[in-house]
Amino acid sequence: MKDIVAGREPVTATEFIELALGIDLELFTGSSTESAMERAARLDVAHEVLAELRESDPETAAYAESLLRTLPLKTRQSDGRRPRRAVRRMVKGCTAGSAVAA
Repeated sequence: MKDIVAGREPVTATEFIELALGIDLELFTGSSTESAMERAARLDVAHEVLAELRESDPETAAYAESLLRTLPLKTRQSDGRRPRRAVRRMVKGCTAGSAVAA
């Protein structure tokens, strides 16, 4: 049986939670790539949303509040691949101190 929430079929558990609760998890958990200014702005909005949730849905508010204490979500590469790492190779005839990246 498929799980469909609000006319959408979630692909991941995170999407299912977002659709079922009606909150954006990244708003409360953040991103590992956000700057200090982005973090401050995100937290301002998250606290405003949390205040509204406390009035309308205390259970979801408690869950959202617990998300504020978690580590930032890791962002994925758009194509699902890992980022490339630079590899230094020794060029024939060079000493260790004068390696050239190939």
